[in-house]
Amino acid sequence: MPAFDTPSESGLLRIDATNRSGNVAGRSSTGKAGNGPAFVPAGEQGPQRVNATAPSTPTTGIDAILALQANGDFSESRRKAVRKGTRLLDLLEDMKADLLIGRVAPERLDTMVTQLRTLRERVEPELDAVLDDIELRVLVELAKLGRYPQI
Repeated sequence: MPAFDTPSESGLLRIDATNRSGNVAGRSSTGKAGNGPAFVPAGEQGPQRVNATAPSTPTTGIDAILALQANGDFSESRRKAVRKGTRLLDLLEDMKADLLIGRVAPERLDTMVTQLRTLRERVEPELDAVLDDIELRVLVELAKLGRYPQI
């Protein structure tokens, strides 16, 4: 058994002596390789042959390739829609700031009308209704300034 002192100033104990084991058991001569039967799992007579596997068929067909291409188109159209939506939200934020200070820049309204007309895809009726309302509001603001863009 090691002898321990009281904790030092650093809070650690000092070990004065250790017990070392003097005899380490060597390898016994019983059970050498090659003596006795080989390992056989319980309930089996001996090793069995593994049947050959059938060659695997390729999993990539034309359907999978077409599906990947279609998915890529969806991702690209989604990215475009997000970009367009972000641009429109930025324009709306600028318009809101102009309305809060009481003066709307006519150039900003012209830009907004142009953007609204190019952003429209007529895919989702609810979204189109919101865009129609925004466009109407922009046209009203332009009319207040005496500007009447072609519809």
